[in-house]
Amino acid sequence: MAAKKKNVRKASKKKASRSRSRSRSAPRRASAAQARRPDVLALLREDHERVQGLFDRFENTRGNDRKSKLAEQVCMELQIHACVEEELFYPAVREATGDEDLVNEATVEHQSAKDLIAKIQAMSADDEMFDATVKVLGEYVKHHVKEEQNEMFPKARKSGIDLKELGERVRDRKEALMSGSPLGKLRRMLM
Repeated sequence: MAAKKKNVRKASKKKASRSRSRSRSAPRRASAAQARRPDVLALLREDHERVQGLFDRFENTRGNDRKSKLAEQVCMELQIHACVEEELFYPAVREATGDEDLVNEATVEHQSAKDLIAKIQAMSADDEMFDATVKVLGEYVKHHVKEEQNEMFPKARKSGIDLKELGERVRDRKEALMSGSPLGKLRRMLM
């Protein structure tokens, strides 16, 4: 009987402890959710990695149909990425850091990439210059990413920009752009 009372007391103590921890953990959950929100640098880095993976797949792919689809996906990903950077990220970096040269150089690099993208989109996969043009775009993007991540990202982090809030805006804008793009439609079909 005494053992039963001990078990009942232990159970009620555990229950009380759980309810206290729940009330204390509610604010923690909210702040944990905010902590899990990716900042803009993490989102852009994810884009860079995804596109690099697509370029790698392109290099190892045989067959014009598959190459054409991969190139189309690369171009769409890059167009959306460039758009959110130019509309949201670059202006915030320019304002917070005052580094006009860095942002201007990145903008010029984007324009060069857009020119290559337009060429790729005007070609067919059986064009003799198709593979070379996609490869050059990949090399160009790799150079741009390296500069962006090694120079611009550290300056953005030190500048005091609210990276989480900017990340939310970038994510929302990307979703809006993708909802109207062929890539967005393709992704929705696959989900």
